[in-house]
This record gives sequence, structure tokens and C-alpha cells, in this order.
Amino acid sequence: MAGAIPETEFDRRLGAKPPVHLAVEGLRVVYQSRRGPVAAVDGVSFEVRPGMVLGLVGESGCGKSTVVKALMRLLPDSARVGGRVLLDGRDILAMDARALRRVRWNQIALITQSAMNALDPVIRVGDQIVESIRAHEEVGRATAWARAETLFALVGLPPGRLEDYPHQFSGGMRQRAVIAMALSLNAGLLLADEPTTALDPIMQDQIMARIRRIKEVLHRSMILVTHDVGLVAENCDSVAVMYAGRIVESGPASEVLVRPSHPYTIGLHNAFPRMPAEGERRPPLISIAGALPDLLAPPAGCRFAPRCPFATDRCRAEDPALRPAAPGQAAACHHAAQAGEFRRLGALPETWKAMAEAVR
Repeated sequence: MAGAIPETEFDRRLGAKPPVHLAVEGLRVVYQSRRGPVAAVDGVSFEVRPGMVLGLVGESGCGKSTVVKALMRLLPDSARVGGRVLLDGRDILAMDARALRRVRWNQIALITQSAMNALDPVIRVGDQIVESIRAHEEVGRATAWARAETLFALVGLPPGRLEDYPHQFSGGMRQRAVIAMALSLNAGLLLADEPTTALDPIMQDQIMARIRRIKEVLHRSMILVTHDVGLVAENCDSVAVMYAGRIVESGPASEVLVRPSHPYTIGLHNAFPRMPAEGERRPPLISIAGALPDLLAPPAGCRFAPRCPFATDRCRAEDPALRPAAPGQAAACHHAAQAGEFRRLGALPETWKAMAEAVR
């Protein structure tokens, strides 16, 4: 992918880095507001094995980006963070500033969702990548610039554009530049937080194709944060579905997205456009009525119950734990054993229409 750009010894050394293993255990993030504490992330646990791509999916406001920022320790000082984030067995949340500096960009790196805000408008793009490299590695400017040229070739940008400023780039080019910066030290784990936000569909596809290719070539681990079920289906090995600060379903992407066990995941599945089987009509798009609950005072029992067409009195009174629901899958639903029937009924617009009228 690097074209005619020669590989340097620095490139080879960075290329020898292994992917990492991430284990998140009981992550909890509480923000302080004038109205009281808000648990934006409430007891989230998941694992990313070396070379694996995990999709963290859910609607806006469910806590996905807060999880990513907690993994990088980028939350404001006012946020209270609990649990453990084990990167190759070392707890990121317990690290001092010096140890954290060695981990960021070297072992874990972030592809942000807003390329315009991530790049300094008055500094050349190449200089910004060079600065990010030299902040963590004791190399000369020439070596760092050569690395930046390799990275631009890797993401499909002409190395000569390193001399330009962010405003001279299109939106897609800026996003590629941000990806190049995240790859600058070949971190073992990439956190891609809505990497295609605000891009047109064609550019979205190009950016994701580029990320997939980079993952295949460099064998990195990755967390893809998105609300787009299609991106998860195309790019992820496993998926964790978030709702109101919690994971409500997890498992292999090929299983969770085809045979979901939680009503919320069933709703997401039905709201996503799908190609019909031969001889069948195109399935209707069915939206989930209502909105996320107020996390200042979340409802008793299951947090999805107020929007769920299958909720029972038990759901409204008893908080469900994340339990095995199918081989390799887990769901936080009291009635996961009825998932097959829920999927059948959930495919009918009238099932959700009655719920929409109830939440108005």
C-alpha cells in the first residue's frame, strides 16, 4: 500500500509491535451535573483479543464515546471513573502520568470522529504528525517526516500533501490524515470513534475500506464505535450493544446481528435497511419509539422496558443481568429464551406501532 515510499528502519521497528489484549471489567463513569450525578457508563465489561475487531454499537447518547474516552483517560477531572481497564494485564486507570504517556499512541491510539477539530488549523498536517511521533519516540525530524510519508501512502494520500494545512483538505482527506496520525506509532489497539461521521456515503465506504485494509496489513486490534449496524456487520468480529450506559447484548457479530436475543437489538436490526431474499419483498424499516431514559433517574428494572413491546411486570421491576442467551452470546433480558418469537413478532410493524402510541 505504501507505493514507492521506501520503508525505513523506524517503520520496521514499529511494524514488529504485536497487537494487544484488552479486558474491561465493570467500567463505570459518573459525571457530576447541577441536578445530580449521571452514570453515563454503568458496569460495562468486554474483551478485545489480539487482532480482533469489536463493534460498540448503540444510538446516540448511550455511552459509547464515554467508554472510548475512559479507555484513553481523556475524560474531564470531574468525572468519577471506576472498574478496571487491563491492557496486556496492566490497569490503565491505575497508571500514573508517566506510565500513561508511554501507553498512549504506543499501545492504544484514538481515531476521533471530528477530523476538523482534531487537527490544528494553523499548523501543517505533516508537522502535526511529526510532533505526535517525536512526543513519544526519540527520533530526529527527518526520520519522523519519513514515517509521515509512509503513513500518508498507507491511507491513500499523496505524501506531498503533508506540506498543506487542514483547510486545504476535503473532509475525507482530513479523516484520512487523522487515521494516519493515529497509526503514527503503530499502536496495538485502535479506537475508532465514529470515524465516518459527517462524510457522504461514498467517502464513508472508502474510509472504512481503508481501515479494513490497514487492519489486515498491520494486524491491529480495534474497537469500532458506531450507531451504524451496517458498519459493524462489514467490519467486526464481535459486537457489544449498548443502551443507556450498559451493554445489553454481546457476542459474535455474525450471530448477534442475524439472530439477536435482546429486544433492543431486534429493534436496531429492523431499523436497518436490508436486501430482501430472492422472491421476497423488501422488509419494512421499523423505528423504535421513544428516547433513551433520563440517567439522572433511570427507570426501575430493565432500562429498555418503557420502549419494549415485550416488557412484562418483571421487566419493569427487576433489573436483568447479562447472561448467556445462545452459544457465544449474552443478553440482559429476562425473556431471552423467547428471542425466536420476539424476532418473529418484532418484524411486524404493528408490534412497534402499539408501543409508539403508548410512549407518546
